[in-house]
Amino acid sequence: MPSFQYFVASSLDGFIATTDDNLDWLLQFDGFAGGKESYDAFMAEVGCIVMGGQTYAWLMKHEPGNWPYPTTPCWVFTRHELSAPKGADITFVRGPVGEFVEDLKERAGARNVWIVGGGLLAAQFADAGALDELIISIIPVVLGNGKAVLPMTGPTPPLELISSHTMGRGIVELRYGFGSLRV
Repeated sequence: MPSFQYFVASSLDGFIATTDDNLDWLLQFDGFAGGKESYDAFMAEVGCIVMGGQTYAWLMKHEPGNWPYPTTPCWVFTRHELSAPKGADITFVRGPVGEFVEDLKERAGARNVWIVGGGLLAAQFADAGALDELIISIIPVVLGNGKAVLPMTGPTPPLELISSHTMGRGIVELRYGFGSLRV
């Protein structure tokens, strides 16, 4: 059965982007030891990608003419009218995430659903009881403010640490299970 996974990088103080969606703080770490291997192993298990409209817009701006997920179906939650790059398997949807959980599982097949970026979207999946794992790479940078990694409405019960892995340049990848939040 597919798992819903939020695979993301965060600053030490819990932000995934600056307030103006700048990722220079993160991009300076491109190519760190273990990063590509971790990403490739993760992607090998992904059958469907989910992202919010802001993440999609960021990708379109920063990857013009190069859809980074050409072989993986992607669903974009947005209130805006958007268009897909030629050849990309993208479905635009609006509404509560809980209404789409079964469709996403079906689309992922025997593989997992990756919730890309967008802490607000990941929090909606968590609030709906549909987030199974948080896989977070802690980047040794303090931003001071920005977009929170998982802006939920209140504290969660303790999450289960599944694994931790130290990688190059002081980056630590943590994998937490949300089993205690399942409804």
